[in-house]
Amino acid sequence: MTTFLRTFSWSLIITAAAMVAAYFYGGWAAVALTAILGVMEVTLSFDNAVVNARILEKMSEFWQKIFLTVGIVIAVFGMRLVMPLVLVAATTGLNIPDVVTLALEKGDPEVAGTYGHYLHEAHPQIAAFGGMFLLMLFLDFVFEDREIKWLSWIERPLAKIGQLESLSFVVALITLVGASALAPRPQDVLIAGALGLVTYLAVNALGSFFENSDEDDNPGIHGSSEDIVRATAKTGPSNTAKLVGKAAFFSFLYLEVLDASFSFDGVVGAFAITSDPIIIALGLGLIGAMFVRSITIYLVRQGTLNDYVYLDHGAHWAIGALAGILLVSIGFKIPEVLTGLIGIAFIGAAFVTSIIRNRREAKNTPETAADEVLEPAAV
Repeated sequence: MTTFLRTFSWSLIITAAAMVAAYFYGGWAAVALTAILGVMEVTLSFDNAVVNARILEKMSEFWQKIFLTVGIVIAVFGMRLVMPLVLVAATTGLNIPDVVTLALEKGDPEVAGTYGHYLHEAHPQIAAFGGMFLLMLFLDFVFEDREIKWLSWIERPLAKIGQLESLSFVVALITLVGASALAPRPQDVLIAGALGLVTYLAVNALGSFFENSDEDDNPGIHGSSEDIVRATAKTGPSNTAKLVGKAAFFSFLYLEVLDASFSFDGVVGAFAITSDPIIIALGLGLIGAMFVRSITIYLVRQGTLNDYVYLDHGAHWAIGALAGILLVSIGFKIPEVLTGLIGIAFIGAAFVTSIIRNRREAKNTPETAADEVLEPAAV
């Protein structure tokens, strides 16, 4: 209970402050909308917290604090407030001050010329960028041959064909071409998707480079940010091998880009509830993003991912589903509730099967221990 309160204290305080700010901004209606958006963000991003935790547990305590301080500022103001403004400006040709003025007008998002309408028009590019980044994350996970397998009937064959070099990249490109066919302007989707792909490859390459260059100072840390995610699934967190310096910085950068990819569907989906950017920032940003970060820290401190080993798998399958939904949403309208339910279903199934696995192993452990005791006695 003490760990829970220490981890979530700031989230609870900020939630209360956000609710008060929402009340003074727009009354009880604004409070209700802010609460709905906060719950929606946590629901959609729980799988994000699981993946974040795998990376964060390999970072030093200093960088964990940076994630909770500087990272939350980037998440709230950068990803949930500034990023939509920049996207609208980039896709419409309007300058930032005009977009800000447009955003503060409480216009109907369904009406042409409003902020919500412009953001909806930019959805194909947004979905292509985020979808490709998340798809690469998923493919690199399922094509890796890991000791622990969850859905072994599909993970085993995927691991075998994953031995083909650059298979993730090839599958992602084919998927992008198919998704672009759903868009009214295929070239825009291709460019945005390619940028998402390049961003993923660049961040991982830079992270790998600096991790290898810092190898002498950080023994045992090898590979890209994604390698760290997979490695710790087998070995658990280490108290001695922690990422610091440039390697930690690029892992932090990877976390922020990952958060941006997850936030795309939430930001766009929020306009189905309200087009007010202040309420969206309060609900998605202050409440939702802060709780996701607190959940991440809680998972790290409690060692939850090592106790429930299939959570990693469930989170990545949920990411794969989210990537698919984002890419399909380029041409078809997908209800936000479907996105949230799929993520919860994968995480819930992974959690339950992890418990079953732990109980099964616990039953076998006493017998093994008894054999070890009896054997020397017999000798």
